[in-house]
Amino acid sequence: MAGPRRYLSLVAAGLAGALMLSACSGGSDEPAAAPADGEATSLDMWVFAELHADYYEQMAAEWNEQNPDRPVDLDVTVYPYQDMHNKLQLAVNAGSGLPDVVDIEVNKFGNFVSADGRTPLMDLSEAAKPYQDDIVQARLDLYTRAEKVLGFPMHVGAFVTFYNAALLEEAGIDYTTIETWDDFSAAGATYNEATGKAFGIASTTVNFVEPLIVAQLGGNFFDENGDVDVANPDVVKAFEMQKAMLDAGAISTIPGGSPDDEQAFGVINSGDYAAVVYPAWYTSRFVDYMPDLAGDVAIAPAPVVEGSDVATIGGGGTGTAVIESSPKKDFAAEWLAFAKLSPEANVAVWEVLGFDPVNMSVWEDEAVTKDPENKFNKYFRTNLFDVLNEVKDGIGHFDGFANPNLPTLNNLFTTTTLTEVYENGVAPQQALDQAQKDLQNQIGK
Repeated sequence: MAGPRRYLSLVAAGLAGALMLSACSGGSDEPAAAPADGEATSLDMWVFAELHADYYEQMAAEWNEQNPDRPVDLDVTVYPYQDMHNKLQLAVNAGSGLPDVVDIEVNKFGNFVSADGRTPLMDLSEAAKPYQDDIVQARLDLYTRAEKVLGFPMHVGAFVTFYNAALLEEAGIDYTTIETWDDFSAAGATYNEATGKAFGIASTTVNFVEPLIVAQLGGNFFDENGDVDVANPDVVKAFEMQKAMLDAGAISTIPGGSPDDEQAFGVINSGDYAAVVYPAWYTSRFVDYMPDLAGDVAIAPAPVVEGSDVATIGGGGTGTAVIESSPKKDFAAEWLAFAKLSPEANVAVWEVLGFDPVNMSVWEDEAVTKDPENKFNKYFRTNLFDVLNEVKDGIGHFDGFANPNLPTLNNLFTTTTLTEVYENGVAPQQALDQAQKDLQNQIGK
């Protein structure tokens, strides 16, 4: 049975409480006695999203039903996003007060693995083996360092396009003919000219579409030695493609800076934007925050660079890790593999969260994927899994996501570089040359 859920803010608790980490449970070096048969093993888990807490508690219940002789007693604490990652960093530095299991957002994951591979996280490679043949390898790779799987993914996050098909039909645009970025740009410019409204989105507070285009171009944000290299021709070309679409009226900036913002939900729901290129987990945002568009939105493949072998990559994500110093780490790893990688778990990932499952065996189960009572299937005109199966052979890697300096790069891009290019009119080459200098100064090389 899941333990009581707690919602905490480090600000509310006070900095002193945050620093008294040695008094917290979990992460002890004390050996743990094996529980008696049928006795529950308690696991302390930190997450930064309430939806994730709901999901893990469901998976704890499912585990207990299947394993009555070795149940889990899961105690989930939900912290605000930044608070949780700060608390985790403090606990790592102190060497105490750590949870047994923790969600780490992909852009923060590099903060917990040093350049030489040192990490407080457990190698989960053995725990993954029973499920690995069915898992999208690119998503395991995202949390793999020095051939050690250090975190399990929550979803693929494959980029797709969400088209307001009802609006496009009124403007005489057939979204099914859009395959390349050139097609997307032409359709967007036509739509903008015909309606006076925005088509696609140029985000300034999230670095998502840029890595997709760079990956399709065969490029990276880092060189072969792992050093920052954001002014290289592929990155510049990706930004120039976006800037050209912006100038043509095919994409526009959005209130809140990205589609995944409360202000953006309002304007998309009102029909002010007609196309959102975003990871597949954005299905949940439509269902939860944009009810007026039910029945109007179609899911289709993301645009591609013509001739590219990469149809899509994963965007965003959460790597769930086990703390190496936890006395319950072996049990925690086995439970976590079940909770994140098993077919049962991945059915729940879709049905509870609306995310695209990393276990591809679920993609072929039409009792799940084509369930007419599923709220996501009811909402959208097209089926997400039809799109995923169409592009699955083209799910590519973007190696930059695994670089430990990605958090620093993302911070600069989302506070300065994207705004410079998309709002202030700075030429991509100039903005990226400056970003390269700034990042070298911050990183030290």
